[in-house]
Amino acid sequence: MTQPLPRACVMGHPVAHSRSPMIHGYWLKQLGIAGAYELKDLLPEDFTAFVTHLTANGFVGGNVTVPHKEMAFALCHRRDAAAEAIGAVNTLWLEDGKLVGGNSDTHGFITHLDMSAPGWEVKGGRAVVLGAGGSARSAVYAFVTRGLEVALVNRTLARAQELAAHFGPKVSAHTYADLPGLLPGADVLVNCTSCGMNGKPPLEIDISPLKKSAVVYDVVYVPLETDFLAKAKARGHRTVDGLGMLLQQAGFGFRKWFGGNPQVTPELRAIVEADIVAKTPK
Repeated sequence: MTQPLPRACVMGHPVAHSRSPMIHGYWLKQLGIAGAYELKDLLPEDFTAFVTHLTANGFVGGNVTVPHKEMAFALCHRRDAAAEAIGAVNTLWLEDGKLVGGNSDTHGFITHLDMSAPGWEVKGGRAVVLGAGGSARSAVYAFVTRGLEVALVNRTLARAQELAAHFGPKVSAHTYADLPGLLPGADVLVNCTSCGMNGKPPLEIDISPLKKSAVVYDVVYVPLETDFLAKAKARGHRTVDGLGMLLQQAGFGFRKWFGGNPQVTPELRAIVEADIVAKTPK
């Protein structure tokens, strides 16, 4: 009897904009792996039935995007350490027929930082993270796991305090009024807000207090280089963009579903960059 091709998908509503099929399709072809990755647009009322019958529906797992991440977290029989700590699942796979959930964002975040700014991690290092949403949670978890102290800055202090309490004593909560005092001691500054994204307000902060050795990271990838990163680069900072994080996090799920060792190559990045440019309003 012929074994069916492994199939994975991205589950969300809407999902037509997702670049995941482009990324995973590239790796399947490059690695010579027989498999498929598809879009699966699921309404909230259809998500549970689909995920709890993944095998019957012909899938070995997939990515989860809005608005299903909380539901995915609740449905898993087991979750990896990152998903448990962050409180969100964006990758699903099966182990012994049981649904397992993980969070690939923290993997993508820290792997891209390691590759883009070698030596960024200094003993007793300190990171300043802007925002308190899902991306910020992934960044904070990654930094705390590496032993850094994190200053979490958010417009709403209560939200930052809630997140800081969740991650423990190495994380402190602040408002933007505290930034001038926080930036001189920062080894990494990360924008985890939507500010600077196409169609969103710009990120208007003064980075002049940053020491020149500090790395500046923006998780936004549309546009490919935000004004925030451009200004940091002009000051001589090493910069890390959001597209690399997107590409690196994708490999986490690919290994779970298809095996192999997918790599983020210049060719793959160029393919995704071209797609972003083509679809970004001028």
